[in-house]
Amino acid sequence: MIKVNFRAEVNAVQAQRIVTEIKKDKMGGWLGLPRRYDVGELVRIKEAAKKINNESEYLVCIGIGGSYLGHRAIIEALRPKSETKIIYAGNSLSRRELEWALGKIGDHDFSINIISKSGETLEPAIAFEAFKKKLIEKYGPEEASDRIHATTDAKKGTLHDEAVQNGYSRFVVPDNIGGRYSVLTAVGLLPMAVAGVNIDKLLEGAAEAVESAVEPALNYAYMRYALDAKRYDTEMFASFEPSTVYFNEWLKQLFGESEGKNKRGILPDSVIYSTDLHSLGQYLQDGRRNLFETIIDFPTDDLNAKIVAAVRIAHTEGGIPVLNISVPSFDEKGFGELIYFFELACAVSAKLIGVNPFDQPGVEAYKLELRKLLG
Repeated sequence: MIKVNFRAEVNAVQAQRIVTEIKKDKMGGWLGLPRRYDVGELVRIKEAAKKINNESEYLVCIGIGGSYLGHRAIIEALRPKSETKIIYAGNSLSRRELEWALGKIGDHDFSINIISKSGETLEPAIAFEAFKKKLIEKYGPEEASDRIHATTDAKKGTLHDEAVQNGYSRFVVPDNIGGRYSVLTAVGLLPMAVAGVNIDKLLEGAAEAVESAVEPALNYAYMRYALDAKRYDTEMFASFEPSTVYFNEWLKQLFGESEGKNKRGILPDSVIYSTDLHSLGQYLQDGRRNLFETIIDFPTDDLNAKIVAAVRIAHTEGGIPVLNISVPSFDEKGFGELIYFFELACAVSAKLIGVNPFDQPGVEAYKLELRKLLG
């Protein structure tokens, strides 16, 4: 069970109203998902993962934002064992990265998991065309289609229509779950299963958190709200495990896209200790006092535990509010709990400052300008 080392003044009536609002929201489907996951889809995910493992040395996961950050976070944190290696593409417009990924595949056997609600986001669309071309050249159109797994809208969209027309295996991006809250859907579960993550244990941890994480998540949300009111406008997520770099990246997207609206929201940033104590450590200790620190405290050895304690003492004495979130285990179950904890805390945090946790209107601004430049 996740534990926190702080107590916030939680308005119980307000908190209950907010949680009820989230449950009723058209994009609140993630809230009860771990306890009512579609058993049939879970079986299909495992079957597809087994097929990919049997026939491919690489799975190319193509997606951006919520279509890749969540599952990459868990895969890179846990470093599971699998004969099939994951390569990520379509998360930038860098030609060098795309050419590197294509070169990495070389003449190896591979499959594709294209993850996109519409199929029209530019970064994954470009990467998909490049890898699809390579797939067709290697295997021919029919076998290529058999090696493409599309996670997309259930009924409509460019990618949905292409998948139906070409017979790709299809998994659903649920209409009532947005990208950054989708790691426990097929969006995240298929790549994780291929990589060797025990997705049953992941869902088990999240299912337990449906009850056990509510109190600490509300406590955390209200503490962030209180700190924001005192003009602590930057949150530094801190982990002492180097493999959790991408979990921090997922947190930055989760909170940044959920809260950053109407000129409101706490700016999310992150560090990995003890490494970053030798780069940002000076600023954190003696720089501007507009930030607070949230330590994600995983079970560790005695030496690392002493470093955690030393950082907490030094930064507290230096004037930084330090919040500590203790995770019960560094495994699938622990991360399942942690995902649900942060999703709930983030949605409540956004509601407390009066913004919609589930849209991201600002993301469209650069896309609009890019379309103009591209003609």
